[in-house]
Amino acid sequence: MLRYLLKRTLAGLLVVWGIVSLLFVIFNLLGSPAEAMTDENTDAATRQAIMAAHHLDRSLLAQYGFYLNDLSPVGMVDENDPESAEIGYLRMIGIGSGKCLALKTPWLRRSFQNNRKVSVRLLEHLPGTLVLAVASMLFAVALGLPLGVVSALKKGGWVDRTITFLTLLGVSAPSFFMAVLIIRLLAVDLGPWTGLHASGYLWEENIFSGGYRIRWSHLLMPALALGIRPLAIITQLMRASMDDALSADYVRTARAKGLQERVVLVRHALRNALNPVLTSISGWFASLLAGAFFVETIFDWQGLGKLTIDALGAKDYPLILGAAILIGVVFVTINIIVDVLYTWIDPRVKL
Repeated sequence: MLRYLLKRTLAGLLVVWGIVSLLFVIFNLLGSPAEAMTDENTDAATRQAIMAAHHLDRSLLAQYGFYLNDLSPVGMVDENDPESAEIGYLRMIGIGSGKCLALKTPWLRRSFQNNRKVSVRLLEHLPGTLVLAVASMLFAVALGLPLGVVSALKKGGWVDRTITFLTLLGVSAPSFFMAVLIIRLLAVDLGPWTGLHASGYLWEENIFSGGYRIRWSHLLMPALALGIRPLAIITQLMRASMDDALSADYVRTARAKGLQERVVLVRHALRNALNPVLTSISGWFASLLAGAFFVETIFDWQGLGKLTIDALGAKDYPLILGAAILIGVVFVTINIIVDVLYTWIDPRVKL
């Protein structure tokens, strides 16, 4: 198990390195980061000082090396640099001239927009995206699994055909289209009865008593818009997988032994049918963290998606890279967890 986890972790680090390298090259092809940090009123001396502080006066390869050094947990640290104290490091080997090899926390640099730490800004918006992704997946799983089982048990009947038709509609509809449709239906047409608003955030400031209060109603519409597509896919996969399991030899043997139908369905068919569905659930949960950009923007939901869209408009390259790295780490972590869970769900699967 330990050897497997180490191999997967190494593979995950290579994936994150590929993301960083690709985006770094793309951003430099689109234009120098110095252009995003200055304007036409910036004098030459100030521009040069800014470029030197961010190593933008070096070659592209040198800039890439500096950025990888910032991200690496083991790297070079300049003890004379005031920002080194903010990074947090454990000195390992002194090299001279105030430089040392150190064990340090990854440094995502500062946002071009307000000079705040990228890590702080990401952590401020991460809870909003996590809450939205979890709510969407709970909605999709809570409805998708039973609908898929019912559709498989009623194969060929009107219930099966109805569920299949609705899931085809759900798969075909993009999340941003469903978001607009849900706003029109629930917030505009039925707004006086539902009390829902087209935009809002989970934590709402209370202007009378101070502090913040939770508004669960603001979560309803974005969670529905984001959860409809994974709901449709989970239902289809559950139906197909359950249908295959019900026709398998071990299910026929269990029925021949005289086991109750409930035991056959739950302990034999359902448990073995969950493997491909679990893969879909894990993939979609990671995708929701990365793909909620348009939904968060439409509903003005303060999450990673909206933060990244705003950063793209402002050419805030450190913030965009930081968000991409965080999402990549989430993808890798979820995939490793799911692979380990396979052995618990199906003992036939070996790591």
